[in-house]
Amino acid sequence: MKTKLAHYTKTINDSRNLFLGVLGHDLRNPIGAVSMGAQWIERSGITNPKQARVVSEIRTAAGRATQILNDLLDLTRSSFGTEIPVVKTKIDMVALCQEIADELRAIHTDRDFEVTHDGDPTCSCDAARLGQVLLNLMGNAIQYGDREQPITVRIAGNDPDTVTIAVHNMGPPIPPDTQKLVFQSWMRGQDISDDSEHSTHLGLGLYIAKLIVEAHGGEISVVSNEQTGTTVSLRLPRS
Repeated sequence: MKTKLAHYTKTINDSRNLFLGVLGHDLRNPIGAVSMGAQWIERSGITNPKQARVVSEIRTAAGRATQILNDLLDLTRSSFGTEIPVVKTKIDMVALCQEIADELRAIHTDRDFEVTHDGDPTCSCDAARLGQVLLNLMGNAIQYGDREQPITVRIAGNDPDTVTIAVHNMGPPIPPDTQKLVFQSWMRGQDISDDSEHSTHLGLGLYIAKLIVEAHGGEISVVSNEQTGTTVSLRLPRS
């Protein structure tokens, strides 16, 4: 009985992972076409402010959809035992964090971001993959954080072997039991049992972030309480 149940469970999981992989792969081209079309219209020079805003929103939405597809493909890859590939180059983490903050600030004009650093902020990493992680962490801070308080990103580079990035927001804390599960797949942090609009999210962001950080040989952790808010920290090796 146990053998049959295990076989059935594996079959269901493999089918789900295959479906997600096919879905992610097949949706890339049409979403890419939407994104390229919006970029072409922007470059052609739009004088009408309302039209320009609509085109910008289309491009932003296509970018979010692409990010979801990337998460699905990364999940499928990890489910079949394949590590997420990273191509490392030496980058300035302050510049990368500022770039992501500027991108989100342009969309969420009512939110404040503060990027600070001390020490040497350079390390060898995959800028696109780390950007994916930072976009997710800052996006979570926007979603769950106190709208009246800034989202802070602090890069610490005083350790000769590692660089630490801490993304912080004030707001309702993540429950202690949830903190133990927040980096697992299909979990969403504060709203695991929430039936609100947030429940439409796939709940893959922090899980994928963990896979990417671990692919760099690093660590990711969270500390959250009522007094100090929520901080998600990345600890990355310099090389």
